[in-house]
Amino acid sequence: MESRIERLCVERGLKMTGQRRVIAQVLSEAEDHPDVEELYRRSSALDKRISIATVYRTVRLLEEQGILERRDFGGGRARYEPTGHGQHDHLIDIESGKVIEFEDRPYHDLIEQIAEKLGFDLISHRLELFGRRRSAVPDSLDPDGVANRTKR
Repeated sequence: MESRIERLCVERGLKMTGQRRVIAQVLSEAEDHPDVEELYRRSSALDKRISIATVYRTVRLLEEQGILERRDFGGGRARYEPTGHGQHDHLIDIESGKVIEFEDRPYHDLIEQIAEKLGFDLISHRLELFGRRRSAVPDSLDPDGVANRTKR
């Protein structure tokens, strides 16, 4: 079965080698924000012929084609997620590296109002919050009840 990322590659006319298909599958199935080394570990577990250089080249190509987005959550390594992943923001626990994806409609409304007030049509935005957990909070809700999706 063709993965979402593989389908996007084909739509953009990219040659899909067997190794690229494996990497696309791993990226499509990722429930976290893997870095290149983690992608290599997962991909090479499925196909021993995949080299770290192949993963780097593939990730760079997918990023250039707008299929992947590079994220910098600290720690000195770029991490990746598919584009078109839905509007969401990130809260990064600086102790564990855990990434919590969240959606907050009032926040999005506010930034749209700010852009409009300043005479702009908002095209996109990126919010990455860095913090340290201060108390036990269920993974599914923050203290104000905002839904989130925990990712690593």
